[in-house]
Amino acid sequence: MSRIAPSDPVKALASKRNARVALICAAAFFGMVGAAYASVPLYRLFCQMTGFDGTVRKAELKPTKVLDRKVTIRFDANVRTLPWAFSAEQTSQQVRIGATGLAFFKVTNKGDKAMTGRALYNVVPEQAGPYFQKLECFCFSNQTIQPGQTVEFPVVYFVDPQYVDDAETKGKDEITLSYTFFPAVEGVEGEKQAVSTTPRIVQPLGGKPQRAL
Repeated sequence: MSRIAPSDPVKALASKRNARVALICAAAFFGMVGAAYASVPLYRLFCQMTGFDGTVRKAELKPTKVLDRKVTIRFDANVRTLPWAFSAEQTSQQVRIGATGLAFFKVTNKGDKAMTGRALYNVVPEQAGPYFQKLECFCFSNQTIQPGQTVEFPVVYFVDPQYVDDAETKGKDEITLSYTFFPAVEGVEGEKQAVSTTPRIVQPLGGKPQRAL
């Protein structure tokens, strides 16, 4: 009668070890994928809270102190893969540090259908990010523009007085605020705005210009 050879304990131990390593690798892989997806909104939130990487911060109140020192704010407008004409209605402004500034941007949809875009923004130099703050801005939510329609957006901003105390911003008397409109991603909800921005329709499809809803 044939006898069944006993299983090799070394091979059994190696098999268990390999299975455990495979399980750990799979868990690490899925964890990294999940972290990658989560890192995008977390990184964006971190930038908006801290001004890191030249990201402009949202503010609820303007400063109570206004300095005599002035800075020049330059404005830049860009569009990516949208049939829109996007421009700043002023090249630059001089504002006192701590004082509120008001700028306007204009967008025209040159396409043949309504399209929704979302503006991303940053400032140069990057060190100015924590101090350049906005009270009102069109960049905190998606914007839908009808074909042939021209819309004007206001931006209310200020430079925090602490700007003059930072060694990294010392002597930097010029800040560039840059916006870039991208197609809005479907299914992504707009972030809550610091203050609701009401765009003004400059050139509607017939009729008198009216306030946008």
